[in-house]
Amino acid sequence: MAKPVTIQNSSVVFGNHAQKKAAIELLDGELSPQEIRERTGATVAVRNVNLDIKEGELFVIVGLSGSGKSSLIRTLNLLNRPATGKTFVGDRNLLEMSKKELRRYRRNDVSMVFQNFALLTHRTVIRNVQYPLEIQGVSKKEYTERAEEAIRMVGLEGWEHYMPSQLSGGMRQRVGLARALTNDPEVLLMDEPYSALDPLIRREMQNELIKLEDEMDRTIIFITHDMNEAFRLGDRIALMKDAEMVQIGKPDEFFDNPASDYVRNFIADVDKTRILKVRSIMNKPAYIAKQGDRVKDTLEAVKKRELSFTYVTDENRKFLGYVTLDQLKRSRGKTIDRLINEDETVIYRNAFLREAWPKLKEAEYALPVVDGKGRLRGVLDYDVVVDALAD
Repeated sequence: MAKPVTIQNSSVVFGNHAQKKAAIELLDGELSPQEIRERTGATVAVRNVNLDIKEGELFVIVGLSGSGKSSLIRTLNLLNRPATGKTFVGDRNLLEMSKKELRRYRRNDVSMVFQNFALLTHRTVIRNVQYPLEIQGVSKKEYTERAEEAIRMVGLEGWEHYMPSQLSGGMRQRVGLARALTNDPEVLLMDEPYSALDPLIRREMQNELIKLEDEMDRTIIFITHDMNEAFRLGDRIALMKDAEMVQIGKPDEFFDNPASDYVRNFIADVDKTRILKVRSIMNKPAYIAKQGDRVKDTLEAVKKRELSFTYVTDENRKFLGYVTLDQLKRSRGKTIDRLINEDETVIYRNAFLREAWPKLKEAEYALPVVDGKGRLRGVLDYDVVVDALAD
C-alpha cells in the first residue's frame, strides 16, 4: 500500500562535526548557503524544507544542478541523514528507526531507481529483477513470479534472458524500474532516471511511468532538472533553488501564480498543451448517481443541484454513462438502470490537454475523466481548458 510522506523542517549539511554544528546554528538566519559555507566550511545541501506528499501521489522535485533535490530525496531512505527535522513515511519517523528496522524498511518498503541503471552486468534481465528478493530469502517460486510480473508491467516480456549489454539505454532503465517494483514498495524514489536517455526514449519512458501510475498503488517521488518533464509527470511539483523550496503546487498553479521572477523565468518556455495533464485541472462532479439508484431520488438530487444530467457509476466507481434530467422526469421505472446512456466519449486523467480538444468538440456535456481502471475521477469542460491555457 502507498504511504504518505511528511518532511518537517529538514536540513542536510555536509562537513565535519564542528563545521556542521556551526552551520546548523546559522540555518534560520539570513545568510545564503554560500555565505554559510564561507563562514563555517560546511555545505548546506537542503535547508529547512517542509513537504507533505499525499498517499499515491506522483510528486516531482525539480531544480537546477546543485539546488539540493537529489540530497533531499536521499533523506527518504537515509542515504543522507538530515541534520535537523523529522521524516515520516506513514506514521513512522525514519530518524527513530533502529538499524534492524531501517534495514527492513530499505528492503521491503522503499525502492530507488537511479540515473545510471546500476544493473549487475553478469546477470540476465530476469536475474537482475529477482536480485532484491533473492537477498531477502524469498522462495524461488515467489521471486520468479514477482519478477515476471514486474517485467510485464514495464513492457519487457520476451527479454527476460538477455544480458544488460544487449539492451538499449531505455530498456536498461526499464530493468531498473522492474527491479525496484519487485518488493512492492510503499514509496518509489526516482533520482533523475531518464536524464541520460535520448529524447525519444525519454518520452517513451515518461509515457510508461504515466501508464504505470494508474496500475501501481504506491507513492512516487521523482527528481528532474527539466521543467517540461516535471509538468508532464507530476501531480504536484516542488521547485528548489539554493537548497530551499521556491514554490510547491499543481502544474497550473505555477502558471497562474508564479511565486517569483525566478519561477516565471523557469517556466517561460514550457508548452502547456504538452505538459498539463487533465487531472491537474479537472473538477469534481457536482453529483454522481449509482447503478440501482431510484429514479425519484436521482431526480430530486439533480433538480436540487440545478443540473441537466448526472453521470452514473457502479458500486466500484466504474463509469457507466449518464442520465438526463428529461429522462428522469419522463421515466415510469423504479431505478435509473434502463435510462443510462452509454457514453464512449471519455478522457483519461493522465491525458494531456492537447488530447482533450477533439473530444470536447464531440461531447454534448462535460467530459467524464476516468483512470486506467475505468473509474470516474472527475469532469473536464471547455471553459476550464481555455482558462488553463490562457496567458
